[in-house]
Amino acid sequence: MWVYEKKLQYPVKVSTCNPKLAKYLVEQYGGADGELAAALRYMNQRYAVPDKIIGLLTDISTEEFAHLEMIATMIVKLTKDATPEQMKEAGLDAHYATHDSALFYHNAAGVPWTAAYIQAKGDPIADLYEDIAAEEKARATYQWLIDLSDDTALNDSLRYLREREIIHSQRFREAVEILKDDMGTKRVY
Repeated sequence: MWVYEKKLQYPVKVSTCNPKLAKYLVEQYGGADGELAAALRYMNQRYAVPDKIIGLLTDISTEEFAHLEMIATMIVKLTKDATPEQMKEAGLDAHYATHDSALFYHNAAGVPWTAAYIQAKGDPIADLYEDIAAEEKARATYQWLIDLSDDTALNDSLRYLREREIIHSQRFREAVEILKDDMGTKRVY
C-alpha cells in the first residue's frame, strides 16, 4: 500500500482570498481532464496491461491523487474567508447554496464528475495514447489557469503541477515505445 506523509507533494501558498480563481481550479478537481479522473483512469488501466508497465500506472496514479490534494488545498485556501456575496460574484453561488465551502467533484461549469470521464480500452497501446492525451490536456489547462491568475505564490504551485503533467506524458510515451518494441516478437498482453 502507501505510506502517507502529512505534507503536500509541493507547497501551496495563496496570496489572498479569490473565489473566482477557486472556481477555475475546480476544473482540475472534478473536471474530465482533472486530477481525480486521471488518478482513477490510471489505477483502473493497470489491471489490463503487461507487467512491465503496471508500476508506471500505479506510480502516476498515486501522484495524481497527490495533485488532487494540492488542488483541494488551493481551492480551500482561496475560499477560506470568502463571504456569500464573494462566492456569488465568483459564480459559485449554486455551489455555495448546495455545499457551502465544502469541496465537491464537479467541473468549473458546475457539471458533476462522472465515471464516464475514465477511459479504459483494454489495449495497452490505445490506453497509453489516451493517457498521453489526458496529460497534455491537463498541462494545457494548468497553463490556462496560470494565465488567468495574478497570484504569483499560487502560480508557483500551478507551474509545478504543469511540469509534472509533462513528465507523465513523457513516461507514457516511453512506455508506448517499450510495448511497441515487444510487439515485434510476441503479443504483449
